[in-house]
Amino acid sequence: MKVVGFAGFSGSGKTTLVERLIPALRLKGLRVSVVKHAHHRFDIDHEGKDTYRHREAGAFEVVVASDKRMALMREFEVARRPTVHQLLAELYEGVDWVLVEGFKDSDLQKVEVWRAVSEKPARYPQDDFITAIATDSPDHLPVPTQLPVLDLNDPDAVVDWLIAQGPRFDYHFENYA
Repeated sequence: MKVVGFAGFSGSGKTTLVERLIPALRLKGLRVSVVKHAHHRFDIDHEGKDTYRHREAGAFEVVVASDKRMALMREFEVARRPTVHQLLAELYEGVDWVLVEGFKDSDLQKVEVWRAVSEKPARYPQDDFITAIATDSPDHLPVPTQLPVLDLNDPDAVVDWLIAQGPRFDYHFENYA
């Protein structure tokens, strides 16, 4: 499995890029999963639904499945923040690529998503895990770089670069156990 992170400040275009990369990778016959960092009290369940009622009753885990999908909800009895590596270990083994959105401080190989209009600082000068920059404003990068600069608006080119760099993104669970 290959794992690549997408890091950048809120509003930089990470979600849009990841959303556009998924079908581009799928068109190449690859199976894609996503790990997304969420904020504190997000919920995918809704009051009144059976699964919500089971969680409210105190279930540690609830798995709901149909012939089309499955979801696992786990309640942490004590607040904790799982690492990106713990979340990757939860994924199905038969995936080709995992796109990780958020986790900007992780030790994963990452593509920084940066836009000049955001007026946010770039991370690549300080983050040794950033392997490329996806931007719509390459002429405005705040610091000169030898890193590859990818067109944020050309997901096919980003996918081609990812595939060409494939071994760089090989993920080995034993390195993080």
